This record gives sequence, C-alpha cells and structure tokens, in this order.
Amino acid sequence: MELCKANSQLEQQILQVNPLLEAFGNAQTVMNDNSSRFGKYIQLRFQNSSVKGAKINEYLLEKSRVVHQDEGEQNFHIFYFMLAGISKEDKEIYGLLDPTRYRCLNGRFGQEDMVQAWRVKYAEVCNAMDMVGFEEQEKVDMMTILAGILSLGNITFETTDSDALKVSEASRGWLKATAGQFGVQEEDLLKSLTCTTSVTRGEAIQRLHNQQQAEDARDSIAKVAYGRVFGWIVSKINEQLAPKVDCDVELNEIGILDIFGFENFAVNRFEQLCINLANEQLQYFFNHHIFLMEQKEYKEEGITWETITYKDNKPILDLFLTKPIGILSLLDEQSAFPQATDRDFVDKLNSKFKTAPNFEVVRNHTPLFTIVHYAGKVQYNASGFLEKNRDTIPANIRELFINSVTPLLSVLFAATISRTGTLMPRKAKVQVADDNFNSTRKQSVGAQFKHSLAVLMEKMFAAGPHFVRCIKPNRSKQPDQIDSKLVMDQLRYNGLMETIRIRRDGFSWRPSFKEFAERYNILLLKPDLPLDKSSCMSILNSTELSGWKCGSSRLFFKYWHQEELARLLERLGRAALVIQKNYRARICRRKFLSLLAEIRRQRQAQREREEREEREEEEQRRQQLEDERKRRLELEQENLRPASPPVPLPRKKKPEPRPRSVMSIVPKSPHLAPVPRPRSKLIEATPFDNELNASLMLQPIDEERMKEKHLKKTNTIRWFKETQVRKLTRDGGFPSWFHGMISRRQAEDLLIDKPLGCFLVRVGQSREGYTLTFRGADRCRHYMVEMQSNGKYVILGEDRAHSSLPDLVQYHTTVGIKPFMELLTLPCGQMCDQEPDYEELKAFTLSSSSSSEAAERPDDDQDMGSHKVHLQMQRLFLPPGGSSNPESHKPPVLKRISDRRRRIEAAPMEHKDDNPTGESRPFPRLYPSIRLAMREIQQIHQSPDQIQVSSGKALSSWKRTDA
Repeated sequence: MELCKANSQLEQQILQVNPLLEAFGNAQTVMNDNSSRFGKYIQLRFQNSSVKGAKINEYLLEKSRVVHQDEGEQNFHIFYFMLAGISKEDKEIYGLLDPTRYRCLNGRFGQEDMVQAWRVKYAEVCNAMDMVGFEEQEKVDMMTILAGILSLGNITFETTDSDALKVSEASRGWLKATAGQFGVQEEDLLKSLTCTTSVTRGEAIQRLHNQQQAEDARDSIAKVAYGRVFGWIVSKINEQLAPKVDCDVELNEIGILDIFGFENFAVNRFEQLCINLANEQLQYFFNHHIFLMEQKEYKEEGITWETITYKDNKPILDLFLTKPIGILSLLDEQSAFPQATDRDFVDKLNSKFKTAPNFEVVRNHTPLFTIVHYAGKVQYNASGFLEKNRDTIPANIRELFINSVTPLLSVLFAATISRTGTLMPRKAKVQVADDNFNSTRKQSVGAQFKHSLAVLMEKMFAAGPHFVRCIKPNRSKQPDQIDSKLVMDQLRYNGLMETIRIRRDGFSWRPSFKEFAERYNILLLKPDLPLDKSSCMSILNSTELSGWKCGSSRLFFKYWHQEELARLLERLGRAALVIQKNYRARICRRKFLSLLAEIRRQRQAQREREEREEREEEEQRRQQLEDERKRRLELEQENLRPASPPVPLPRKKKPEPRPRSVMSIVPKSPHLAPVPRPRSKLIEATPFDNELNASLMLQPIDEERMKEKHLKKTNTIRWFKETQVRKLTRDGGFPSWFHGMISRRQAEDLLIDKPLGCFLVRVGQSREGYTLTFRGADRCRHYMVEMQSNGKYVILGEDRAHSSLPDLVQYHTTVGIKPFMELLTLPCGQMCDQEPDYEELKAFTLSSSSSSEAAERPDDDQDMGSHKVHLQMQRLFLPPGGSSNPESHKPPVLKRISDRRRRIEAAPMEHKDDNPTGESRPFPRLYPSIRLAMREIQQIHQSPDQIQVSSGKALSSWKRTDA
C-alpha cells in the first residue's frame, strides 16, 4: 500500500498505527476473532497529492471487557500478546506469572500454535511502537501498568470479626505486586479499595466498603487505568503524526470511519446500547444522503416524480437523544442519585415510553427493556447500566495515582478529559487540593458518547461519503460456507434491503447528455452526431422506451432502462457481426482466387526454369568434354619437346645493421596526464537517493550557498560527535562498513569495483542522519537512514525500527531492503588497515580513545600532574636497569589497595562492553518491591497450607538480597 511517495517514513508510521490500535482495542468475540471493540475515525491530511499528517479519534472503548468476558470470548489482544511474547527475564521485571493464574483472563490461555502466533504479534506491536515514536521508558511504564491491571484483578477481600474488610491472605502478594507495578504505597492502595474518604466542613469522614463495593472499586480502577492507557496511546500517535506545516497552509482531508456494526447478542448490555445507537445515527445519515439527496436532485432538475416512501428512523433517534426525557437523559438523571438502582431506571423508562411505538415493556424480575431498531428488535439487560454510565473511580485514587513514582501513570491521571471523552495529557501536579477537575463525575459516559457522535456526524455531513458494508458469511468462521439467513439478517441490519427497494422505485441511473450520446449514438446510424440534448431525444424517440425523464442537464432512467438499451445495442451488434461475416468472406474469397492464380503462374514459371536449367547443364557437359580433349593434346605435345638444364636462383642480400645515432634521434613520447575514467551507470539516481539539483552544478559559485552548505556540514559533524560516536565505536574504533562523512561520488568510487552486495554507511553531509550505499546489479543505490525522536534507526520506506545502526546492518544481512529486496553481504572496508582514511573519523577515534584512557586512569593522571617534578628527579637517581614505573616503588599494602581499586573500576567497564551503546536499560521504578511480591505469590502457591511464609526471616532475607 502506498499512501504517499513524498514522505515514505510518514507513510510507514501511518500504516503501523493499525496493528498497534488493534492490539489494544480488538478482542475475540463469538462472532469474530478480531472484533473491533472501539470506533475510530482516521483523518488523512493531504497537500498537493501527498500525505502531510494524520489524526485519530476514538469512540467508546469497551472497558468492561478488561474485568469480564462472556463465554467464548477473550480479553483485549495485548494481554495475550504480552504474556506470550515477553521473555522470562522481562516477566520477572514486570511481575508477570503463569497466564492461567489471572482472573481477568478467566484462567485460560491458548494452545502452543496460538501462543507462537501471539509471540509474533507482540514483536510486531513493539516494532509498531518504535516506528511511531514511543520512548523506551514509556513502553516499560505502559507494560508495567498492564501487568498491574492483571495483578489488581486477582485481589480478593474477606471480612474480619469487626465487619471491616481486609485483603485475603492468599491475595496479599497480589496487593503488594499491584502497588509496586502502579508505583504507589501498599497501604494507600488498600485504603482506596476498602473505604471512601470525604471531607465535610473541613472534617475527613471515612466510610467503609462492603465486599461488593470493594470489588466494584477494584474493577473500576482496572477499567479506568486501561481506558486511559488506550487514550494516551491515541494521543501519542496524534502527536507524532501531526502535520509539520504552517498553520496558514490549507490541507485537504480524507476521513475513514471504522466503527462497530449492529449487534444483537443473547445478552445485550450498555455497550451494545451505545453501539446500536451509533448505527442508528449512521443509518439516518445514510438515508439522508442516499434518499433525500436524490429527491433533492430530482427537484433541482425540474422533473416530475412520485414521493418515495422509506423507513425513517428519526423517531428512534428521538427516543434516545431527546432532552429531557430521552433514554440517555433519563440514564444521566438516575446516575446522579447515589441510591438509584438499575431497576429504578427501567421502571422510569416503562412509565415514560410505554406508549412509544419503538419501545416495548418487558415484565420480568430482571431489569429488561426492548427497543425496536431499524434492523429489528433488541432486548437489553439494564444490569450495570448506572455503574457503567457513571464510570466512577474511588475518590482518592486519582490523587494517589498522580503522586505515583511511575511517570506514565501520573501523567494519565493528571490529564483532562474533553467533552467527547478524549484524553488530553498535561504535566502532573502533586498538589490537587484545589483542583476541581474530575471528568468521570462531571460527565457521564453516555453524555461523552453523545457529544462525540454529534461531532462525528457534523464532519460526515460536510463531506462526500462512500459506504463500504462488511458481510460475515457464517458463524463458524470457516471458509467456503455461506449461511443464507445470517447474510440476509446482515443485509437488513445494514439497510441494504431498503436501499435496493428505494433504488428500484427511484431513478437509479442518471447519465449526462454527453455521456448518453457518446454511448448510444450508434442507435441512430448517423455519423458525426452532436453530443447535446436534441441528439439524446432523437435517440430515445427512435426506441420504444417509456418512463424515463429528461432534466435540465441529465437524463433519469429506471434500473431496467439500461437493460433495454443494452439489448438494442446487442441487436445492432449482432447485425454488425453478420455484415462483418459476409464482408470478410468476400474479401477472403478474392484473396483466395488471387493466391490460386499466383500459385499456377509460379508453377508454370518453375517448370520453364527447370527445363532451361537442364539445357544449360547439357551444354556445360559438352564443353567440359571438349576442354578435356584439348588439354590432353597439349600434354602430349609438351612431352615430345627436348629437356633443358635448371637455372640457379639469385643470392639474397644480407640486411645491414642500423647506426646507433639513428636510435637516439627518435623522439621520446611525452608523458601525458592520466585521463579521468568516465562515470558509468553506477551513479544513476534511485528514488532513495539524496536530492541532487543538476542545475546548481552549472551555476556560478554562490558564497551564501557555500556558507549555508558549510554550516549544515558543521552542524552534522557536531550532531555526530555529541550523539553518535559513543553508539558506533567498538574498542576505540568504528565498524569496517562505516566511512564517516564522505561524498556520494567517493562512496561510488569505493564500490565501483566491488562485488554485488557490497555496502558502506556514511554520514549525511547536509542532514542529521546516515546514507547506506549499496552495490546493486546495475548501479549503486543510496538508502537514507534516519534516527527517530526515540533514538531508533529506520531506513526510509522500511517498516521496521532498530535500536542501533549495527543492528540495522545485521538485520538486513538476512532480510532484503525494499523495494528490490537486496541483501547486505560484504562490508566495504577502509582503504588502509592501520587508521581511518577520513579526518572526521581520525578526530573522533582519537578523542574516544583518549577519553577512555582518561576514564580508566583518572587518579594516575592527577598523580603524574601533581608530582611531575618529583618523578623527573627520581629518574635521575634510578640504578641502571631500574624501572621508572611509580607502581614498582609502592609499598605492598598500597599495591593491594591500588589493585583492588582497579578491579572495582574494571567491573562496570565489563558490563559496559555488554551494552555497547552506553545506555542503561529502563526498569519499573519499584522493581525490587515487584520482585518480592512475585516471590511471595509463588511461595503461597507452592505451599498453600503455610500462609505464614510471607512474614518473618524469609521476607527480611529477601530484602537484604535484593538490596
């Protein structure tokens, strides 16, 4: 897929967004293994036919799936990808255990083949985050929060003798793990789960939770945390893909809406209500665009038409959205009362809408009600409607998470929420006493969804839409099987059956006068027919069609008119075939007769030629016999003559030697200057080359341009020195394939005689980045290598990011570079082995080696500087053959101290060699606490009867070991 050829890196970032959002927003359902559990609207922004940026809006993430899934369904994909793809060492870092232990996953995991597929998906998700621009610390914090959500779901409660709640002994380790993963204190988290603190007239009042309220608080924290992580991912994507153009530049836009379809399950909850409301709104827009816009065009063309009747779903939308007695308004009203129940809400609906044609009352002890949608009846179970609409979290949990030592969690809960439910991150504030923000209390989920739906419809009404309907062939998820009833239900849900009926009743085909005349002028059998209205009328009057209409600029036909016109064209086509058949038969017969006459003439000429050749051959034989007879007579006469003596041949002259003076007179050829070798096809440009402007080469030297070029080169050298030298150097030197800041011509001269697959990497002369020059089959190719804001290296046009430049080179020795899929086989080394060939590399290697030596011996340099005179004097009095090394004159005790110091200093250097980039790997902030909690959980599972193992000496010994 190609979005734009002007910026291939932006194209790859946009393409990587989809797998990233699918991992966090899609899940397996009974209908689909990769069902989208949120709606997204992607806006691609163009300028001059090239993409300049993108923006994503997300709607109604099904957060309840984090803590509850129906039978046959799964949690969001990312949990399974993470548990399958993370290594054993990283699982210990994040605090992850066996997937079957987690309540949020229903204690189930996949088979081996499925786990392998999830492992591959996790690698793709990590690469997508690198491509989009996520920092390493952000990725670690995000995975730690997801691990905390899983641990939080395993916390259970039990009552004490005083009717207060406490965490069960079996889940005490999960509480410690959750606190460590969220970066908060264990006591504060427990307090947030088991009681609510309110301030009345300056006095803090604590209200203890019962077991159900504590479990609701636990689940609400998990749902809100996951929802904010998802919102932050969307916000981060929008930040990275924002158009980098001036605000005054006008950009065109293409919007793609990917939203859930109509849903009718065995049990339909609050999420299905919102999803079906969105589909009702989209169906209304579809009706308005397809049907009403068509009738409006009939009026503008001035034709007479009959009013088309269709099923208008505006009353259903009024049932949901009318204020103050719509379903969503009544839901917000009941959600404002703390003591209201779901039964009260359903009773309120029954009393208000019992006479509404699209509402049906259900008599049942369970809170149920039925809505007659455009696609059919749907019965909703109102259990949990109020709690999901409130989407509340414990009052003090926001302040607790803002003060978390995990930076990302602090940012998530310090962020503001817009009216449409979009997360808008801001800097976290520790003091929130006078901060009156609490979006989950101020605005309900239903209100947020209603506002976001209104904004979406405003955008769609201002655009020219195209509709794509997806049909699922069967429920068993098998190929080559079609369930006719299921397909017909989906056609009805999507409104296509109604659309087909309206198309049949209206004028479905509306060509312009020019289009119709160009296509059907053959019906009049007149050449050079003008393409206007009169010609169209003449064509139609020559036929027997009826029921069509003629407007001011176009013709209006029923669906069957096109078929009748096609049959008329087919009749003329058959007549043309008959004419062509007879004409071609006559032409072929003429050709056959002429060929037959020509063959007879050629045969007669052939016979005459053969007879003439026979006569000539007979004449030649007679002539040969006569010549043979004459030759014999001459030989006989020659033999009768007397013999004569032989005559000697004349003697040849010996060549005389050439004088030496003549050799000295010969002028020597002058020494000619070497002729430069002409450039070959190896230097032809490719789409990945640096920009070259040939016109600049013909212009006179511009001082300003030269200064600008020198400034760019200086800035690039400074960038390389400050940020790249340490990442590339190995043991004081650079890799053999790295050639510093050389020009494009120099790189091609180095590779011109090299075998296929040889390559080198050079620093860009006018930009902060690299260029990989590759010896191709017919020419050298130049691939631009960019370093992203998160420190990852990417070849422009590739869909994979790498942590370092050597990793990039190593990867493409086995995977080809797009689009030619060329493999890097042989590095192009330096021209000499002793030292680098280029001044920039010389300076950097010298500075790096000197700095490393200085780092290894800081104290020795100070000693040498401070006692320089003393050492010089000491050398004067050394005995012959004595050592001038100061270490040899140190006492044994000082030598042992010095050796011990060197060993201590050498230890971190060894670890530094394991991590050549010199960058420390990010860890969760409370990693020791997480590790202790994991050990306690494993100990409890290994010996469930010995609960006391989490206290006493064992815990203290763990602390000492980890400390």
